[in-house]
Amino acid sequence: MKKVLVLENESSIRSFIVINLRRAGYDVIEAESGEEALEKLQQNPDIRVALLDIMLPGIDGFEVCRRIRATNLRIGIIMLTARSQEMDKVTGLMTGADDYVTKPFSPAELTARVDALMRRSGMAEEMSGQLTQPPFVLNTRNRTLEKDGRRIKLTQMEYAIMKMFMENPGKALSREEILDLVWGRDYFGELKIVDVNIRRLRLKIEDNATNPTYITTVWGYGYKWDA
Repeated sequence: MKKVLVLENESSIRSFIVINLRRAGYDVIEAESGEEALEKLQQNPDIRVALLDIMLPGIDGFEVCRRIRATNLRIGIIMLTARSQEMDKVTGLMTGADDYVTKPFSPAELTARVDALMRRSGMAEEMSGQLTQPPFVLNTRNRTLEKDGRRIKLTQMEYAIMKMFMENPGKALSREEILDLVWGRDYFGELKIVDVNIRRLRLKIEDNATNPTYITTVWGYGYKWDA
């Protein structure tokens, strides 16, 4: 599931945003202050989009945006404000924001803007040749995997399975879905080929393959990547 950070100190507005983004299928992390937002961004490096309220006591949304951009060029940033002054918009964009939303806004507008930034974020990762889910980095150009700087050799099928999981974090996938995504709809072999290849992949990437942390089993259904 794609993660979104929502920084908003007005609880009613924050609840409105969180409820609607969760309905749209997003994993939402909440923050009430700039300090809390920066801490949660450090704790969750797989956050893909951040919604930042401009008007905050202490560290405001502009400063949070500056600090994000100093270390992370890929995360999508939407500034939130109740003011529609042009200077606020210009300042936000110059600080490093990608988009700007003026309150009040509709759920449809909000989710459409988040969806658009998610797409851009995904394209940026694809262009860079890397998919990142700490502690893993999958290099899509040379089809190699690194874990904490250590290179792990993968077979063609193991690479395809790893890529599929990293592109669908938190999503439970049935064995039939995995078979279609990795082997293709024209493959009519036995489902056990999925289990065999996932067992082999676990031996390479898990610290304890019998008690996996990353590729977990959804009993009676399939598997899930726990990012």
